[in-house]
Amino acid sequence: MTTGTTAGPVVRSGDRLWGLSRRQLTSLRTTLPVVVLFLPPALLLFTLFVVLPMGEAAWYSFYNWNGYGAPEQWVGLRNYEFVLSHKVFLTALRNNGLIIVVSLLVQIPLALWLANLLAHRIRGALMFRLIFFLPYVLADVAAGLIWRFVYDGDFGIVSGVVQVAGGEPVYLLAERETAIWAVLAVIVWKYFGFHMMLFIAGLQAIDKEVMEAAEVDGATGWQKFFRITLPLLASTVRLSVFFSIVGSLQLFDLIMPLTGGAPGNSTHTMVSYLYQFGVVRLQISFGSAVGVVLFVISVTLAFTYRRIFMRHD
Repeated sequence: MTTGTTAGPVVRSGDRLWGLSRRQLTSLRTTLPVVVLFLPPALLLFTLFVVLPMGEAAWYSFYNWNGYGAPEQWVGLRNYEFVLSHKVFLTALRNNGLIIVVSLLVQIPLALWLANLLAHRIRGALMFRLIFFLPYVLADVAAGLIWRFVYDGDFGIVSGVVQVAGGEPVYLLAERETAIWAVLAVIVWKYFGFHMMLFIAGLQAIDKEVMEAAEVDGATGWQKFFRITLPLLASTVRLSVFFSIVGSLQLFDLIMPLTGGAPGNSTHTMVSYLYQFGVVRLQISFGSAVGVVLFVISVTLAFTYRRIFMRHD
């Protein structure tokens, strides 16, 4: 009796080239023309409209330049020193952090709760999904203008309701103490529908047999949510948090029609600060420095978050 081991199918020398199997070579021959045809134009557009403007912004940030003519007055890191010490920029940075905190602690839990309610086949679920998702579809500029009227102390709905109840007119956007909180309420209203739809999609992907088995075992609603639903939605929650952080850092379109950074520059975000103090005031080099700082913060947070929390997704 003889014994032996087989290491696998015999591969002839003609079946492999550069370590690739015949099937991989066939796939490579099929995809290579597509890559050669479409990759260079995409790289060219990305280089022209992303890489080069970023490089120019970094270069201009070392000058004192108003956008006219060629930059000549070299100031080194002075623009960055002024940005990082400017009180309004620090206020804008704080506002961005506050938006992130409210998004994580209010917006996402609200979206998850509503998604858990509307994922089931209850009467009117589709209608409520549409109603809650409509604010996200609405253009940011239009939403800002609408809520500016709603918050108006003379003609707005909020002030009108307060006056009907016997109170004094309320000017929420005119007071530094209340303006940022009014803006945060609009942000939650505007974007929670997007996260709700993400969670609904994730909930519909959960196997119903798992939930039925938990019910048979006598699990309560809270137990099913925290021990089954939430763990199975972990990847969706991480994605939603990522979108909230990146979107909070880029917030601009809603701020400008709603407050324009007023009152007293107390509601600026970093992007609206860049626009107001860099573009409007024709301080292009200063605005470039703000853009570089914003880019570094955004990229650092995005890559750090993906590295730590989304490396397995």
